Amino acid sequence: MSIESNSHTNESLNRDSILENQLSPEDGDRNDKNFLSVTGNKEQEINDVLAVLQSEQNRIKLSKASQYKANDKSKNDGANSDKGNYVYRNGTSLNILQPKATVIALLAIALTIIGISLDNLFIGALGILVSLFLSGTILIPWFKVVLSEWLTPQQRSLTIALIGLTIAVIAIVRFSDVPINWDASGTLAEWFGALGQILIAIIAVYVAWRQYVISKNLTIQQNLLTVQQNNLTIQQNSITQQQTIDSYFQGISDLVLDDEGLLEDWPQERLLAEGRTAAILGSVDAQGKAKIIRFLSQSKLLTPLKRDSHLGRAIFDGKGGYAEDRYYGVRVIDLGVMLAGADLSRNDLRWTDLSDANLVRANLSDCDLVKANLARCILYEANLSDSDLNSTRFFYGTAENASPRSRDCPPNYKTGEYTGAVVQNVDFSNVKRMPERVKHYCCTWCGEKSRATIPGGCEGIPNKLEEGTGD
Repeated sequence: MSIESNSHTNESLNRDSILENQLSPEDGDRNDKNFLSVTGNKEQEINDVLAVLQSEQNRIKLSKASQYKANDKSKNDGANSDKGNYVYRNGTSLNILQPKATVIALLAIALTIIGISLDNLFIGALGILVSLFLSGTILIPWFKVVLSEWLTPQQRSLTIALIGLTIAVIAIVRFSDVPINWDASGTLAEWFGALGQILIAIIAVYVAWRQYVISKNLTIQQNLLTVQQNNLTIQQNSITQQQTIDSYFQGISDLVLDDEGLLEDWPQERLLAEGRTAAILGSVDAQGKAKIIRFLSQSKLLTPLKRDSHLGRAIFDGKGGYAEDRYYGVRVIDLGVMLAGADLSRNDLRWTDLSDANLVRANLSDCDLVKANLARCILYEANLSDSDLNSTRFFYGTAENASPRSRDCPPNYKTGEYTGAVVQNVDFSNVKRMPERVKHYCCTWCGEKSRATIPGGCEGIPNKLEEGTGD
């Protein structure tokens, strides 16, 4: 029994604790909040339903209003279609007569003609009034359109102002009691006429002066355009020439080199290379010629190369290049007379090999000839004025033993005999940095005419040109 009573007691205690927990203040607050949230959700749903109903009613009202508006518009369009047709031009509408108005106009014209033919004042006046009314109805809108097209608002205002001023002056003269001296008025008119002629003359002079200024400006503009066109032509020619030179470089390289990049110039290939070189040197300007000469010189194509005695192939010098042989070597390209009389002025010819070239009457003025090789070169009557001759080679050996080239005697590159350039009658005016050994050689073999042009003079240096040892 005690066990059962204890169990009942425990159950009652557990039930009471559970009830207390369920009835705690926090649970009460939570229940209140849940109730409020549920209530708020219901109110939100009610508001949404009302909004939907109101929007549906508004949509129905708007559809009805649009239908009413469409009906009114169709009625107005029908009414307007009954009134007549309109043609719009520059924003102005012109009423075109309907067939009834046209018939009335024709009847009015016919009535006017009948009144004139019958000499009936009543019929004629009636036709005139109707014709004037209809004509005015048609012409007044057209006249407004014409005025709006041909005259600006400012011009229309000025025209009306001038007409009003003229009428006002006439009215003042008409209604004023002041006597007018017409003789004085005539004299005044003559004065005004003379003044007008003077003004016309001034205007004519001004117009002539403006024409002169405009013509002068046009001439200046035409000259500027001509200069610009010439500059464009020069630029185009320069671009075309550069493309031609680049093509020549590529063609020569492909012609004298094999697949491994070694020099392979058979006799016919050398002839073709010389032919292409002669052709392009005759078609380019001084700057283009200088580019070609620099390319050929740096490529050793103008230098006599040592050949083997069997196939004529160029021989290596053991230093990564081809051996040079001034006595028996063969050039890939022999310039010969390609540059005779050529204009090479104001160009860079440094380190170029022009040995044995024929430069008779060539223009080498203001050229940079530093380290250039002119040995055995024919410079007869060439122009070397203002050129830079620093370290330029005119001969081999010593200046005392060197002599110009000869047709009969072979050159001696050790002593310098017959290795020098032909410098007879060369113009050496204002040459720069001319070495003493070159000056000694030139004074010895250039002749009296050229000796007078060498800077510093040739005093004390003998003139051996008369001895006949040169070419």
